[in-house]
Amino acid sequence: MIGRQKELEILRKAVDSDKPELIAVIGRRRVGKTFLVRSFFGDQIDFELVGLKAGTREQQLRNFTYSLKEAQKVRGPIESYPVDWLDAFHQLKEYLDSLGDTGRKRVIFIDELPWVATAKSDFLTGFGYFWNSYASRQKIVVVICGSATAWMIKKIVNNRGGLHNRVTRKIWLQPFSLSETEAYFKSRNISFTRYQLLQMYMAMGGIPHYLDQVEGGKTAIQNIDDTCFHPQGFLRTEFSNLYSSLFNRPERYEAIIGALASSWKGLNRREILENSGLKDGGGISTILAELEQSGFITSYVPFEKKKKDALYRLTDNYSLFYLKFIKDLPANVADNWQSLSQTQSWKSWSGYAFENICLQHIDQIKAKLGISGVHTRQFSFWMKSTDGTPGLQIDLLIDRMDDAISICEIKYLNDQMSITKALAEQLQSKRDLFQRYSKTRKHLFLTLITTYGIAPNQHSLGLIDQVIVMDDLF
Repeated sequence: MIGRQKELEILRKAVDSDKPELIAVIGRRRVGKTFLVRSFFGDQIDFELVGLKAGTREQQLRNFTYSLKEAQKVRGPIESYPVDWLDAFHQLKEYLDSLGDTGRKRVIFIDELPWVATAKSDFLTGFGYFWNSYASRQKIVVVICGSATAWMIKKIVNNRGGLHNRVTRKIWLQPFSLSETEAYFKSRNISFTRYQLLQMYMAMGGIPHYLDQVEGGKTAIQNIDDTCFHPQGFLRTEFSNLYSSLFNRPERYEAIIGALASSWKGLNRREILENSGLKDGGGISTILAELEQSGFITSYVPFEKKKKDALYRLTDNYSLFYLKFIKDLPANVADNWQSLSQTQSWKSWSGYAFENICLQHIDQIKAKLGISGVHTRQFSFWMKSTDGTPGLQIDLLIDRMDDAISICEIKYLNDQMSITKALAEQLQSKRDLFQRYSKTRKHLFLTLITTYGIAPNQHSLGLIDQVIVMDDLF
């Protein structure tokens, strides 16, 4: 298995512990939750239930019966179904008792839990009864999964009813990093240069199921064409499926995502409302929280600002790519990424997308800077110009607890960067203006993050303190 070592260790400890375990596996759609659980437990799963998307309560109960019958390896017609979830979990309890003691923990896996535990289903009542009256006294591991991250946090992890504080371990499954993406393709005997890997990561992110669509023997551009721009490409229509599978009234979530896609610096709450056409109140705070918990957006407080000044930024790579290049394509019309990647629109998008990747790999950046063990906070810095005061925008500030601040300039290029006299003056001005505006007494390091580094010349010497290249993100 690629990566996932921390997650596998959590599962191992749950199996080896001397107490019953209830594990919540949380992560966005297509990130590999089911694969992780099935790969680790294999044929030791004693009962597995997969929720039905948009299934009625009756259909979910019938599905439970089919799953129980499969676990029992019983053939023939089904004579009756549970009357409710209390009855269903009582049947599950009787089945587990019939297995006897085999010297290992029993394993129950319930996948896509939010699809089963709808508001009027009473599923959580039955599940709470099962855990509190039976499973909590058994040699058992119960694993529950859900792609609706916000729902899982609210209804399971932070449950205030019968499941309060019952979750013993949590796994929050993240997309692959760049290095894990590289290892994944190597495991499939697919070879790309790191620049090509970066191109695909900017379009797809590190979502394993998206990366699974990539084929060997093709360049990154060909694969992006096939998956994103061909009328039958998998990622051509994934966007609407993505949000509708996770949220009720997905159009409200998509409106906020669309608003954030239009701003590179991020938007505050008021600007989000103005750009999305949504009205204040009506659960906007909840929507923003759910989008952030699900990994689609990131909030941050600008340097030396207060929490009320928080900005929200779209950080889901695929959503950003889709809204910029795929959304407005007619359904049956293909496009060509080779030609699109030569446009000015692509250049502005690629700069923002590369910034996102740097933010997603801040640990790798800190390691290169030699400050992995130093506590840091990450910010952007943006100030409008006024009469007599020039404006200032800094891509990334790393505020370090070792009495220093790294001012990071992020540039996405397809070759080495050459520091011209004009650019050197601009970078020097950024550092001076930041020191003036922030009044900081910390030491300022000017750091350049780019794909292939810089070609040293008289303008870079004594100006750039550290250079981070694409390879350092892997």
